[in-house]
Amino acid sequence: MTETELLHWARGPGLEYATIIFVFGMVLRFVEILMLGRKKNLSELRSNGVAAGMRTIITRSVPPDKNTFRRSVYTMVAGYIFHIGLFVAVFMLAPHIEIFESVFGLVWPALPTPVVDFFVVLALISMLAILWHRLTHPVIKFLSTGQDYLVWVLTFLPLLTGYMSYHHLFVPYTTMLALHIISVELLMVMFPFTKLTHAFTFVQSRYYNGMLAGQKGVRQ
Repeated sequence: MTETELLHWARGPGLEYATIIFVFGMVLRFVEILMLGRKKNLSELRSNGVAAGMRTIITRSVPPDKNTFRRSVYTMVAGYIFHIGLFVAVFMLAPHIEIFESVFGLVWPALPTPVVDFFVVLALISMLAILWHRLTHPVIKFLSTGQDYLVWVLTFLPLLTGYMSYHHLFVPYTTMLALHIISVELLMVMFPFTKLTHAFTFVQSRYYNGMLAGQKGVRQ
């Protein structure tokens, strides 16, 4: 297979297969969550919990209190840098916005390429720092599983190959672009079946926990 054929496959059948698996997997995951059901709340309701649920989504998404931050400053800082960098790379790069426009009809202003580059490099560095911390911290290393390292690789490769293809580094552009697309497709295929699912379920889980706490009169 030539590099051009590989790129055509990645943009065509490869993307179609990855999208089907991703959609099917996410639907299956949400069905599984709904089928878990809910235990009946036997305590007296203090409120309907809606406001508490919405508040918890916000409070769990902002930096934690000083004591928690002080204990986990390394993880918190690296984590926030990575997520911000990933967001900028996915949603603020002009070629990506063109894809969203072609698929969903939505368009928004892109950031200048040097700005996106800066955030992508920060995201890559933060991911390397997180990996180093996982490998060297005794407790985190003990608790880490093979899936944790797989998720790291699946997330790191699209950022790295995307940066390399955009700047024509080391490998012919056509080949690297094909590898970038394939790395994204691998991420899509594994997304519903790994911890990456939290990118879609974290809002529901935070709302649910906050709602239950609010119904019992506990402030999250």
